[in-house]
Amino acid sequence: MGGLTYKDSGVDVNAGYRSVELIKKHVKRTLNPNVLGGLNSFAGLYNLDVGKYASPVLVSGTDGVGTKLKIAFELDKHDTIGQDCVAMCVNDVVCQGAEPLFFLDYIATGKNYPERIEKIVKGISDGCVQAGCALIGGETAEMPGFYDEEEYDLAGFCVGIVEKDNIITGESIKEGNIIIGLASSGVHSNGYSLVRKLFMEKNNSLFEHVDELGTTIGEELLKPTRIYVKDVLEIMDKYRVNGIVHITGGGFYENIPRILPDGLQAVIDLNAWQVPGIFKLIQSTGKIQQKEMFNTFNMGIGMAIIVDKDDCDGIMETLNKENSRAFTIGEIKTGDSGVSLC
Repeated sequence: MGGLTYKDSGVDVNAGYRSVELIKKHVKRTLNPNVLGGLNSFAGLYNLDVGKYASPVLVSGTDGVGTKLKIAFELDKHDTIGQDCVAMCVNDVVCQGAEPLFFLDYIATGKNYPERIEKIVKGISDGCVQAGCALIGGETAEMPGFYDEEEYDLAGFCVGIVEKDNIITGESIKEGNIIIGLASSGVHSNGYSLVRKLFMEKNNSLFEHVDELGTTIGEELLKPTRIYVKDVLEIMDKYRVNGIVHITGGGFYENIPRILPDGLQAVIDLNAWQVPGIFKLIQSTGKIQQKEMFNTFNMGIGMAIIVDKDDCDGIMETLNKENSRAFTIGEIKTGDSGVSLC
């Protein structure tokens, strides 16, 4: 009679092998000639063509999906959550003006269900394709006793590249610059601790259909984070960009001031865009003050680009030609560094 096995401890290595086989077709969609090796390598290899740059700078970013995963668990829907992970990383990297090159993921789970891992990686691959970066590696860790069998955590890491002279820092922002807002796809991946308190902990209403949303609350909350990479890179190729802000946790009040020089403030026109219905539902359900909403959520604007006034019309024409839904949402003025809503 055999002794204790790894499987007896809760780790099924054969499920791990099957997961790798199932995800190969999704990873393959993201690859390009710069990727060397394959999924069986111990590390991802990427052939960096530095000859294209006079002074190349690598830009990196890492993030996870956070408690939005709890919504995915409740709805048992796992094929879009991977895009959220990619988006949170590549949208940060492009804020510095960098083009994402490659991405790696980390999935930790209580039990390895190969078909579920495939769905997660499909979403990651979808995000990588949208961002134009390659998925060159990752790790799936089965951790029984640490995670519940039906739960997992998801994080990622991205590396991009930018010409040193083209790095966007916000230092060139000046009075009179225009703030262009790019529409979000919904709540994206921030504020979900508050969202869960409203729609899961107090009264589980995720499966409630809301006519104004055209779907259930849960399905609306699971809409994947929009990826802005191609829009931003196209604008940068044609126009000068002074600053880029990814509106994530902390909303308008925390993120916009991060790139403003001293003595300048962002004046936001609240009539410039229509706040999506999901935010109105969150605000009314929780009786939340406006400032708290703009200090927590993206409120329908997932990324802000700060540009010279003379370039604004051309940039707007370019963005709207691609159906990106862009709005001129404000202006840079002198004053205490921060955000003013009017």
